[in-house]
Amino acid sequence: MIWEPIARYGPLTRLKLYLHIDCKQKPLSSDVLSAYLKTQRPFWSSYFVRYKSVVNDQFGCSHFNWSVGDDNYHVLRIGCYPFIKYHCTRRTLQDLTLEDRLYTCVPSLMYGLSALFLAKVTQTVNTNKGEVVIYFYEKEVPNARF
Repeated sequence: MIWEPIARYGPLTRLKLYLHIDCKQKPLSSDVLSAYLKTQRPFWSSYFVRYKSVVNDQFGCSHFNWSVGDDNYHVLRIGCYPFIKYHCTRRTLQDLTLEDRLYTCVPSLMYGLSALFLAKVTQTVNTNKGEVVIYFYEKEVPNARF
């Protein structure tokens, strides 16, 4: 069975939605992912987005398929406060259930803290709720396979 992610909110996001705290003005993290992949169409990409810039609707989703147009991507997503890390590879649809369960258990606080100092290259992604800045360790080469 191929698992497809649906909107999954963590406890803090649920509380913010319930209390109507600044969630209506921010784009969903899944919308930022789709907008970036749709405009860039990379073979692979690796970027960070700040938690404070998006509504995290992919809570608990760590390794999953994500379709954008005719392309399917394997997305490795890790929450590494104060960022969410995305690594995307254009690949065929596969069952990623086992990997999703494995990566959900990976602790990643140090990864996020290191990104504060090392992820200095930025790009702006346009969504229906406004612009979101995403961060890279280094400038990506368009259409690079590696």
